[in-house]
Amino acid sequence: MFGSAEQETEKAFGDNLDGRAPGKLNDKVEVFEDAASEKYGTTQRGLKSRHIQLIAIGGAIGTGLFVGSGATLSTTGPAPLFMSFVVISAIVWVVMQCLGEMSAYVPTEGSSVPLYVKRYVEPSLAFAAGWNYWYAYAMLVASEVSAASVIISYWPNPVPVAVWITIVLAVIVGLNIFVVSWYGESEFWFASIKIIGIIGLIILGVVLFFGGGPNHDRLGFRYWQRPGAFIPFAAPGSTGKFLAFWTALVKSGFAFILSPELIVLAAGETEAPRRNIPKAAKRFVYRLAVFYILGTLVISVIVASNDDLLLQGVNSGKTNAGASPFVIGIKRAGIQTLDHIINAVILTSAWSAGNSFLFAGSRSLYSLAMTGQAPKIFRTCNRHGVPYLCVAVTSLLACLVYLSVSSGSANVFQWFVNLTTISGYIAWIILLITYLRFRRALEFNGMLDQRPYKSPLQPYATYIALVFLIVLTLTNGFQVFFPGKFTASSFLAAYITLPIVIVLYLGHKIWFRTPLFLRVHIIDVFSGKEEADRLEELDVPPVPRNWLERIWFWIA
Repeated sequence: MFGSAEQETEKAFGDNLDGRAPGKLNDKVEVFEDAASEKYGTTQRGLKSRHIQLIAIGGAIGTGLFVGSGATLSTTGPAPLFMSFVVISAIVWVVMQCLGEMSAYVPTEGSSVPLYVKRYVEPSLAFAAGWNYWYAYAMLVASEVSAASVIISYWPNPVPVAVWITIVLAVIVGLNIFVVSWYGESEFWFASIKIIGIIGLIILGVVLFFGGGPNHDRLGFRYWQRPGAFIPFAAPGSTGKFLAFWTALVKSGFAFILSPELIVLAAGETEAPRRNIPKAAKRFVYRLAVFYILGTLVISVIVASNDDLLLQGVNSGKTNAGASPFVIGIKRAGIQTLDHIINAVILTSAWSAGNSFLFAGSRSLYSLAMTGQAPKIFRTCNRHGVPYLCVAVTSLLACLVYLSVSSGSANVFQWFVNLTTISGYIAWIILLITYLRFRRALEFNGMLDQRPYKSPLQPYATYIALVFLIVLTLTNGFQVFFPGKFTASSFLAAYITLPIVIVLYLGHKIWFRTPLFLRVHIIDVFSGKEEADRLEELDVPPVPRNWLERIWFWIA
């Protein structure tokens, strides 16, 4: 479609349709790739173990947890908020395990979900998935930059919003466009601040739970009883409670969306990937349990769903500390000045998430170019191994954030939230299908035991998560179908990505006449494995010299 890389790939599928050994073809592709690498350059493994572990733990934690949870709490009540984060955490854990298996198996240059889709499923679905990923990540950059610009406005200042947007965006671009280690180092410190901030808030929540605040008011689960655990949505009784829970599921997805993919996108630029990627995948469950599940439980304890400050913050469309349930709970407890500290943590989170999503978006576009599904020029890397043209183009799309100057940052932020959430659900559905095909191909070749990382509960967990995500995607905008609730903008925000992905998929399939699925006997589970095995053999894990290093090596 865009150049010889696509043609070589299509020849690969054609030559193997009769089941012949792929060795001759792989040699031909390797020669082509070597020539392309000399012309365009390649990415480099500049991310250290501590970088990848902190990216896994806190890289994508942004305003969805710190602020978005407040809107969900005020709409549905504490029980649906908590339950939705538990359920989505379980789904995201399955997604992370699938990614961990595939990316540890072949952690090649240009690693991405679309690359695996093309390799294990078929090219047309990979084409649609790749452009969906790139678009979603660019929108996520815009959403976090929009949020950051409003977070700064919590502190009164005469500087126009457009100036803050430019400053935030310029810093993010600067951290991504020169050296990959700059991105890794910045995310290490950004994520550290977020982790310390969230742990501090959870400890504070426990203290307030037992009445340790300045006013010595023991909160317990008071707000689960009055005003109540549920706020029925659109219907009375049990039906309304269930719809409240489903509404919370839809709204809570934004806090998690596309964050597991940061690991696979960094796989091709990570030192010792066979050691560090499984380590990150295993640690991921702690991030979900501590930050998301405990975080929302604390929120449900320290602030009521009908709190005046919460309702005022949500109804006014604030995306700064004024709408954060953490800050409101702190104010109600009589703690002074802490709201400014939390606002700074929220700002760091938005800046960090935007930084991570720009990295992910640029590597998604780079991966598309590597597989011939984007113009070849996007394979170009600078001497430090950064695909700078991909960073530049992704940044240009993220400049849609300047719409917030005229339309209002809060409104634009909500548009981005709705658009990216549905894109993320679609991406995860495709990812889970890809994992099942990957696993089936390994079984066919008798190589299932050769996986460097074997995740638990498979493949049953994947089937359950897949069915759940399909239902969630189809019902993502169910609220608009209730009487008096329908608006064109809400309907489009909830479902516009579906027809876009379908058009990309069908258009590519009709043009290239690709198969519905690659037959299992021609799925390539060999290319790149030998190189990954050699890297693993050369890897020498660090040996801790004392108990402090033992703890540090476990974390990072």
